[in-house]
Amino acid sequence: MSMNSKTCFEPLEGSYSREDCQFLLQPIDIPMLSVEEKERLMQIGGQHYSSMISQEFPPSDQYLTLFFGLVDKYKHRLATEVAGLAKKIIEKKGDTITLVSLARAGTPIGVLLNRALKYYYKANVSHYSVSIIRDKGIDTAALEYLEKAGHAGDSILFVDGWTAKGIITQELKAAVACWNNESHYKISDDLCVISDIGGMADLVATVDDYTIPSGILNSTVSGLVSRTILRPEYQGFHQCVVYSHLAKHDLSNWFVDEISSLFSTISPNESTIVQRDQASVERHQKMKSYVDQLMVEYGVSDINRVKPGIAEATRVMLRRVPKLLVVKDVTSDDVSHLLVLAKDKCVEVCQDSAMPFNAVAIVANVND
Repeated sequence: MSMNSKTCFEPLEGSYSREDCQFLLQPIDIPMLSVEEKERLMQIGGQHYSSMISQEFPPSDQYLTLFFGLVDKYKHRLATEVAGLAKKIIEKKGDTITLVSLARAGTPIGVLLNRALKYYYKANVSHYSVSIIRDKGIDTAALEYLEKAGHAGDSILFVDGWTAKGIITQELKAAVACWNNESHYKISDDLCVISDIGGMADLVATVDDYTIPSGILNSTVSGLVSRTILRPEYQGFHQCVVYSHLAKHDLSNWFVDEISSLFSTISPNESTIVQRDQASVERHQKMKSYVDQLMVEYGVSDINRVKPGIAEATRVMLRRVPKLLVVKDVTSDDVSHLLVLAKDKCVEVCQDSAMPFNAVAIVANVND
C-alpha cells in the first residue's frame, strides 16, 4: 500500500483542539467486525486483538443518565485529584512538560492535566496521545516524532486513567527500557494515573477503585478516536478509526470543560496525592492473588480474560463478550452502570464483599 509521509506522520486532533491534544495516530478505514467475531478470532489465535476493530454505537438514554450522574457526583473529586497531580508534576518535571497519554483511556486525563498545568502554573506543556499495545509495545514512530519535535526526553511523562493488573504498565516500562537501550534519545518511563488499584504507577492520585466518569464511555469521551490498531500494511504511526458518525453524541469536550471549570475553585494540594511505597507492592500482590483465585474458581486459563477494577470491567461489558460480572456491593452507585450493561447482555452478576476492588469481569470462552 502506498502512503505518503503526511498521511503517516501528521498528528490527528480527533474532536479535541490542537492545544488540548494531538493524537500521534493515523486514521484508517478497515472492515468492522462484530464483537462476537472479533472475540472468536482472538481466542482461537487467528488474529491479535490490535488488528481488528468493532463499530461503536451511541449509548442508551439510560446509560447516559448514569454517566451524567457520575460526572456530577465525582467532578469535584476528579478536579481536585488532577490539580494535586499537576502540583506534583511541576515539582518532579519543572515547568516544561511533555504529557504523553496512552490512547485512549489516558487521553481525557491527559487533556485535564494539560489544562491544569497551564491554568495553575502557566507551564509550557505539550500533550500527545500515543498507542501502546499489549505484546507489541509502544509506537516507536510516535517517539521518533517527539524527538524530532524537540521535546526533551526527561520532560516526558506518560499518562493513563488507571492501572489494574499492571500489564500495560509493565509493557510500557519494558518498551521504554528497550527504546533507551537502542536510542540516543533517552526518555523517562514515569507513569501518572488517577487510580492505581494495581499498585504499579509512579504518580498516583488515589488507590480507590471509584468510577472515573471518562472510564465508562468509549470514543464519545475520548475525542471520537477508537482504541488503537496495528496492521502490518501501514507504515508510520499506529492506526485508529475516527468514529465520525458519533459526532452528535460526542461528550469529549463537554466532559473536560465540566471538570476544568472547577479549577478556579480548587487550590492544588499535593497532600491529596498518594505516595508510592511498600503499600503499592502489597496492593499489587492482593490484586494478583485475587485474580489467581478467580481463575481457579471459574476455570479460566488465560489471565487476559480476567479484568479487575470498575473501568476494566466496563470495557469488557462494552467491547468484549462477558461471561460473569462480580461486584463488591450491588447497591453501590459506582457499579450501577455495570449492572445496566449486565442486564442488557444477560450476564450473570455475583457479589463478593471480600474482593479488594469494586468490580471484576470475566470474558467468556467463546470457543467452548
